[in-house]
Amino acid sequence: MWRDPLPGLITLASAGAIGAALVSQHVFGMEPCPWCVLQRLIFALIALAGLAAWTAQARLLRAMGLGLVLVLALLGVGAALWQHFVAASSTSCNLTLADRIIAMLGLDASLPEIFQPRASCADAAVDLLGLPYEFWSLAMYLLLGAAALLGLRRPGR
Repeated sequence: MWRDPLPGLITLASAGAIGAALVSQHVFGMEPCPWCVLQRLIFALIALAGLAAWTAQARLLRAMGLGLVLVLALLGVGAALWQHFVAASSTSCNLTLADRIIAMLGLDASLPEIFQPRASCADAAVDLLGLPYEFWSLAMYLLLGAAALLGLRRPGR
């Protein structure tokens, strides 16, 4: 049976974004702030929603998975913009929404190498190839959202 590759590509791209963030952290020493970690979580959720859409047998379930990808991508856009325009100018991001979400889910304790914030938002404000790091996330969220929209507009199997 033929499977639409688009949800699978969404999953791979999201996992790749997390991989790039982990390489940036563990190889190049770019420690994440709470908003960076929240964006990792959003990418992980997008990957799961994309996987659900890719493996769905029913068109409705596929559409629900892609719809979730779209909503999560929009949340990611908001998180990236908030990080750039608000959080990056703050010397402390303790007890911000991002910090509370990560702590409430316990991800910082259960998977610290992936989800533990280790820098303030101001300290984590770095550029990659001349662009703020969060703009790369923003671009990926926009691409993932556009892919989800494309998948939702396509006729089903």
